[in-house]
Amino acid sequence: MFKKFISLEWKQFFRSANFGKSIGIKIFMGFLALYFIVVFLVMGFALYPGLKELYPDGNPFIIVNSFIFFWVLADLMIRFFFQKLPVMSVKPLLTLPINRSKIVNYVLGKSVISFMNFLPFFAIIPFSIVLLFNDYNSGVVVTWMLIMLLIILINNFLNFIIESYSSETELSFLPIIVLVGGLYALNFFEIINIADALGNGILAITENPFFLLVLLSVLIGLYFFNFKILRKKLFLDASLKTNIKEVKTSNMGWTKRFGDIAPFMQLDIKLILRNKRSKSSVWMLVMGLLYGLFFYPQPIYQDMPVVFGFVGIFVTGIFLINFGQFIPAWDSSYYKMLMSQNLKYEQYLKSKYTLMVMSVFIMFVLSIPYVYFGWKILAAHFAAAIYNVGVNSYVILIGGSYNRKKINLNERAAFNFQGTGAVQWLIGIPLMLFPVAIFSIFYFFINFEAGLIALAGLGLTGIIFHQKLMKFITKKYLASKYEMISAFDQEN
Repeated sequence: MFKKFISLEWKQFFRSANFGKSIGIKIFMGFLALYFIVVFLVMGFALYPGLKELYPDGNPFIIVNSFIFFWVLADLMIRFFFQKLPVMSVKPLLTLPINRSKIVNYVLGKSVISFMNFLPFFAIIPFSIVLLFNDYNSGVVVTWMLIMLLIILINNFLNFIIESYSSETELSFLPIIVLVGGLYALNFFEIINIADALGNGILAITENPFFLLVLLSVLIGLYFFNFKILRKKLFLDASLKTNIKEVKTSNMGWTKRFGDIAPFMQLDIKLILRNKRSKSSVWMLVMGLLYGLFFYPQPIYQDMPVVFGFVGIFVTGIFLINFGQFIPAWDSSYYKMLMSQNLKYEQYLKSKYTLMVMSVFIMFVLSIPYVYFGWKILAAHFAAAIYNVGVNSYVILIGGSYNRKKINLNERAAFNFQGTGAVQWLIGIPLMLFPVAIFSIFYFFINFEAGLIALAGLGLTGIIFHQKLMKFITKKYLASKYEMISAFDQEN
C-alpha cells in the first residue's frame, strides 16, 4: 500500500500544471541543501579540534553533550517554522476501501525521511569518526549516535503536536515561542539546569545503553499521539465543518471616497483582517517599523549613510513588499468567480495599488520619530517612500502578473512558504538591491543629498507616468488571465 501511495504522489507531482515552475524552485532548494550539507560536514570534522583549542583541559565529547539542550531548542524552533507535515491528497482516498490507519502511518512515516532529520547526521557522523580516531570507546560512540537519532525523531513528532495545537490559536507562533523561551529562561536563570541534566543523562545512557529504552518509549508515545490526532481529522466531512466564530463588522464607509475601486478595497481589507495568512501583512508592519532600531542606535551605522537608504525602503515599503508580492494570489480561491464578473481589471489593480500607496504613506508618518537619530534618516525615509510609490509599487504589480501559485488563506502565517514561487524569490532583486545600488552610486560619486534626489526623482517619474504604467500592467494581467485561472485551480 505504501508503494501505491508513493506512486500516486509521484504522478501528482509530474502532472501538476505548476510542474515547470515548481521544478525550478526545487533545483534552487537542492543547491541550498548542498550548501548546508557542506557546512554541517565541515562543522562535524572541525568540532573536535576546535573545542580542543578553546578548552585545552576539557573533554570535547562532554562539552558537546552540555550544548545539546540548546541545539534541541533551536532545532525545535526551526522545525516549527520551516517543517510541515507531509500531507498527501487524502480526500479521494477516503471514498475508497482503504484503511485510514494506513494513510496516517504513511504520512507519519514519510515525515521521518525529512531532510531536516538527515541534515544533523552530516555533522554527527564526522564528529563520531573523529572521536573514534581519538581512541574513544566504539560502543560509547555508537550508543551516542543512536541517542542523537532518537532525539531528532522525538523533535520531529513533538513539532507536529505543537503545530497541530498552535494552528487553532490566533497567533500560531506564540506557543512555540513560549515553550522554547520558557525552557531557555529556566536554564538561563538557573532555576532548573536543564542543559547539564540533559548532558549528564546522555552520558549516563552511553555508559548503560539499556536506558535507550526510555528515549524509545518517549518516541513511540509521541508517534501514537500524532497518530491519534491525525486519525481524528481524517474524515471526508472534516473539511465541511466550520468553526462558530463571533462575527465582527467594521465600518468601511470611508472607502467610498475612492470611487469605483471602493468595493475592491473593501474586499482586500476584509481579506487581510479575516484570514490567518493575510494577517501576517499587518503584523509585519510592526516588525518593519521597528527594523530601524537594529541599525540607527549603533554609532557605526551613523557613518554609513548607505544603510539609511536600505532601511528606508524596507521600513516604508514593508506592507507593499509583504502583501504586494502575492497579488493576485490572495484572491486565488475565488479568482475564477471574480474574473467572471462584469468588472474592469484596471479598477481591480488600482485598488491594490492604492492600498499599497496608503501603507507607504502611513509607514513614513509612523517612522518620523526616527529623526531623533538625525535629519538624514528622516530625509532618507522620505526619498525611499517616494521611490516605493513611484517605482516599487509598479515592480510588485508587474511581478504579480507571473504569479501562478494558489494561496491557502487559512494556514498559519509565520514562515509559511506555501504559495511561494520563483517570482517571490526573484522580485527582491529589483525591489531592494536596485534602489540601494542607485543610492550608493550617487552617494559615493557625488554626495548623500544626490543619492536622495536620485531615488526621489525616479519615484516622481513613476508617479507622473502613472496612467501609462497602469495601462501597460493591466494588459499584462489580461494577457495571462486564463493561465492564472487554470493554475489557481491546481492544488499546490
